[in-house]
Amino acid sequence: MQLDLVDVFGSVPLRGNPLAVVRGGEGLSDAQMLRLTQWLNFSETTFLLPPTDSRADYRVRIFYPGGELPFAGHPTLGSCHAWLEAGGVPHEDGVAIQQCGAGLVEVRREGGALAFRAPPLIRTGPLDEEELAEALRVSGVDRAQVIEAAHVANGPGWKMLRLGTAEAVLAAEPAPKAPLGTDVGLVGPHPAGSELGWEVRAFFADTHGRVKEDPVTGSFNAGVAVHLFENGLAAGDYRAGQGQKVGAEGIVHCARDAEGAIWIGGRTATVARGAALPEFEAFRP
Repeated sequence: MQLDLVDVFGSVPLRGNPLAVVRGGEGLSDAQMLRLTQWLNFSETTFLLPPTDSRADYRVRIFYPGGELPFAGHPTLGSCHAWLEAGGVPHEDGVAIQQCGAGLVEVRREGGALAFRAPPLIRTGPLDEEELAEALRVSGVDRAQVIEAAHVANGPGWKMLRLGTAEAVLAAEPAPKAPLGTDVGLVGPHPAGSELGWEVRAFFADTHGRVKEDPVTGSFNAGVAVHLFENGLAAGDYRAGQGQKVGAEGIVHCARDAEGAIWIGGRTATVARGAALPEFEAFRP
């Protein structure tokens, strides 16, 4: 087995969201995959596997310290990057087909970056009063600042609070504790003429119930982009910034093509490649 480290969505080196990618782990059990994920303690670790669907180029299983996810954004781009770097050749030139728990996801090259086709939302509509109250508590946002509160779930169960300004997004002070499974994000527009269209922040709870802020979040940005484009709140393309409150400098490119598909892209870069994972005790049956 080999371990790669990939920096995803960083506008400059080592300022994106780190991802661990394991190659050659076909013999690992679910419990062993989760144990390694918990030890690494990144927001996600992925395991590249041979596809079981003939239409796919590769299969990926996506774990976070609390379990497995059917889909996640920065693991999708980072896993594709690692697969290509390891010599993977897609069936279709310039487009790789990833198989994951959510089905098949297209990943394409865009200049020097990668972009995935945003999956459809699996839950939409406004938050109810109880959901809104909890989202406000977790994010530390005052209700008067909220323009819209909606579900934008696409694997993770993201709850979006749309605020009036990017400044309000950056001023939020999240709560220290929340239940495992919490996925709450904020989005607000930058002033007209800015280099960035929107500012994004995303909060989740770790296995100890502590609220963490994700550096740069592909799945939440994808859910937000689908919501914004489909509701006429964005057109063409825009760039979202994320991570400056936790020392990251993430830039996420969001675009809607002529056929209506929404693409979420950004820079991916190898930090380390091919570290050998020994058959230590935890990996034995």
